[in-house]
Amino acid sequence: MSARHVVFQPQADSDGGGDAPAINSDAPLEERIIEALKTVYDPEIPVNIYELGLIYNVNVDPDNKVFVTMTLTTPGCPVAGSMPGQVERTVKSVEGVSDAEVELVWDPPWTIDRMSDEARLTLGML
Repeated sequence: MSARHVVFQPQADSDGGGDAPAINSDAPLEERIIEALKTVYDPEIPVNIYELGLIYNVNVDPDNKVFVTMTLTTPGCPVAGSMPGQVERTVKSVEGVSDAEVELVWDPPWTIDRMSDEARLTLGML
């Protein structure tokens, strides 16, 4: 059995609310991982890391180990040392995930083009 690979492109939430989304335990694992990632925020930006476009991709292997590739808005980001660990803990907390590993990358560099419309609206960029 091969790994499942999900490339994330942020989508605006249909509920329009700013609260952390509820995670439906009956949803497919990939959807539950996305919902969990939407609960993680950079403390300096009022938008979650998924909507900011900081999650580049997620691989789920046949044993439900999750491999996340992510970036930050800048290499000098104050949370560079802690954010990957927070993302790893959040993904590991999703029911059905056996383990998680997060890789922080800088290539390709993050740009505002990766942000969802919801993130742009929240930050006054629309």
